Amino acid sequence: MPIRPILRFPDPRLSSPALPVERFDTGLAALAADLLDTMRAAPGIGITAPHIGVLQRLTVIELDPASGPRIYVNPEVQWASAETISHAEGSVSMPGITDDVVRPRSIRVRYQTIEGKMTQEEADGLLSICLQHEIDQLDGIFWLQRLSRLKRDRAIKRFSKQGKNG
Repeated sequence: MPIRPILRFPDPRLSSPALPVERFDTGLAALAADLLDTMRAAPGIGITAPHIGVLQRLTVIELDPASGPRIYVNPEVQWASAETISHAEGSVSMPGITDDVVRPRSIRVRYQTIEGKMTQEEADGLLSICLQHEIDQLDGIFWLQRLSRLKRDRAIKRFSKQGKNG
């Protein structure tokens, strides 16, 4: 499958909420395959359809190539723990820039499979962080919005300098 161009921050489409997927067909499967190849090439461990300019609620996560990719269609957080975890996050749309984000340690997510079957899953640790990060993106919340204004401004400045020097 083709590796698609990834939108770069501050593209306004990265702040647009994605629409629910309604058609579970070969087009959706092809889009998921393109996302997987694009994410691996970036490289990254998670990507959403909006990252490539397709405003649909689809995300692919692959924490470990040996375990294979996970595909989530129309994911929603149903429950989140009060206990939190801090982890360095970044984005394939803002390569080379990371900062610590605090999120709930555990969550329960409801989503559909690539075939359209409704299911749910509990996640903690890195998978929980990735799911929350990608669901935020599907909701039009770019990860920088989870930082304090000072940290956000510093990250944007670093990214801007990187573009001028790269």
